[in-house]
Amino acid sequence: METPTRTKTVEERRNVVILFAGDSGDGIQLTGAQFTDTNALFGNDVSTFPNFPAEIRAPIGTMAGVSGYQLHFGSVELFTAGDQCDVLVVMNAAALRANISKLKLGGTVIANSDGFDARNLRLAGYIDQQDPLTDGTLTNYTVHAVDVTKMTRNALEGMTLGMKEKDRCKNMFVLGFVNWMFSRSLANSEKFLEGKFGRKPELLEANKKALLAGYNYGDTSETFTTRFEVKPAPMPKGNYRSITGNQGTALGLIAGAQKAGLDMFYGSYPITPASDILHELAKHKNFGVKTFQAEDEIAAICSAIGASYGGALGVTASSGPGIALKGEAMGLAFMLEIPLVIVNVQRGGPSTGLPTKTEQADLFQAVHGRNGEAPIPVLAASSPTDCFEMAFEAVRIAVEHMTPVILLTDGYIANGAEPWRFPEAKDLKPITPPFAKPKVAGDMEKFLPYLRDENGVRPWAIPGMAGLQHRIGGIEKEDGTGNISYEPLNHEKMVRLRADKVRKVVEGVPPLDLSNGVDSGDLLILGWGSTYGAIKTAVNEMCAEGHCVGHLHLRYLFPFRKELGEIISRYKRVLIPEMNSGQMRQLIRAEFLVDARGLNKIQGMPFTAAEIKVAATEFLKQ
Repeated sequence: METPTRTKTVEERRNVVILFAGDSGDGIQLTGAQFTDTNALFGNDVSTFPNFPAEIRAPIGTMAGVSGYQLHFGSVELFTAGDQCDVLVVMNAAALRANISKLKLGGTVIANSDGFDARNLRLAGYIDQQDPLTDGTLTNYTVHAVDVTKMTRNALEGMTLGMKEKDRCKNMFVLGFVNWMFSRSLANSEKFLEGKFGRKPELLEANKKALLAGYNYGDTSETFTTRFEVKPAPMPKGNYRSITGNQGTALGLIAGAQKAGLDMFYGSYPITPASDILHELAKHKNFGVKTFQAEDEIAAICSAIGASYGGALGVTASSGPGIALKGEAMGLAFMLEIPLVIVNVQRGGPSTGLPTKTEQADLFQAVHGRNGEAPIPVLAASSPTDCFEMAFEAVRIAVEHMTPVILLTDGYIANGAEPWRFPEAKDLKPITPPFAKPKVAGDMEKFLPYLRDENGVRPWAIPGMAGLQHRIGGIEKEDGTGNISYEPLNHEKMVRLRADKVRKVVEGVPPLDLSNGVDSGDLLILGWGSTYGAIKTAVNEMCAEGHCVGHLHLRYLFPFRKELGEIISRYKRVLIPEMNSGQMRQLIRAEFLVDARGLNKIQGMPFTAAEIKVAATEFLKQ
């Protein structure tokens, strides 16, 4: 199918933020994801923020049912999905009302006028059902009202599809128009449609027709006189793909298992926003990946523990509520001293809380959330691509140190996407499991399952190996033999030995280094997890304005690297932005006795760079 080539005025932009919004049934996420892939393939740097409604199917036209997808793409390096958008595409009145505050003054609104009838205005809560597209309330913006529904139906006139099926193609009309608006080819979207609807020729034809109709509308309409061009970003050479955080986590786990020479067993129970890890892993059985959807969270982690006991890499994942249920079994894995990776894709809480919104409030749960003295290494990913690296690192630590490891991500980076350059297998660290050596004939020395090496790591004895029979369980073990022991001094010794092993984990990781900014000065902004992009952007802007500000981002949250205290001491003030009420701040204060200040946001939404910059600037004035 040929794409029209007629052009109008072309305006070049370094970067653009576009936000798609509509009902959860309008195909908003698919539209945003497809436009993201198109820009990523074109060579732009991209960063996204999908924002889902919590209800599975909220009433159509209501604020509760609004689904959003924000995309930041550009010819420069990007670190966030953008603070405010340049273009807001809305399918109904509720989508406009929910998102108009996110549009820059002077920005562009593209609205489906069919979604602004009396019923939709009433459901969205507009007073006296006044139409914001015509009542003057949007005078600070450029508004284009387009009857997307009518034009989609016109484009599909003569097809035998029902009206409901035709209306489902509205998002393709929008996608086609946006591709025209930003000078993008339809080839990638057409290829996607062929893969999705290849076995349903009529649906394939309908979606392609709607896609081309949207493109042609932009090309022929007298209303739109300007197209925009965003050139490719100067990125390192290599093979790239667009990747979400959950995909990155899954691929990092697979890569780690492969480098360790282990099959991987993934035991899980579905929960938002972690379920996509299961979906991705299930596609890769060819790498020795076995996926198991258990009847509950406890069964999921216990099955993974059994897999690790049997010589595989056991992995489980959940979000905060599920991690709470896994707590006792995590203590068992710690007591057994076997490899286990636990991924927590954090969401708003407590309890069910905000299941589709993001938060960083499970840090205390990860560090302290088990009975008894059971310290477990805690890692955190900072971006979708970093999910791959930190998942790989979680596997390495779990296997080489014979310990459970918790990896924290969150809904923002788990569902967000950015370009990822494929790593070469040779560039990934080797992972060496500490397997016990089978006994040879004539060796009468008794096997000691808890005899430790210089790092405090015990050997991994796989069931069935000759001469390596040993006792295992959750009751306290005698040092060396692993036999049950209630002796007081032995218990204290074992507690300290296990803690010392975990402490040594961070001795083998890279030294801390600043993410950006000055290496000493007036203010250190200390972050962890998905606050990375917003902090980095804010610090870059503040340094350009002459402020002496540094940014340190932690990936190893427990135990801390020993040089962290020295780095903190080089700054007069410390600010710690978190999407919680100050959990990292309390850990830093307790460990280093520093008067760190918290910047806390608990709204289910990520920080903007502007929020961090404003708070940091005010802090410097005090």
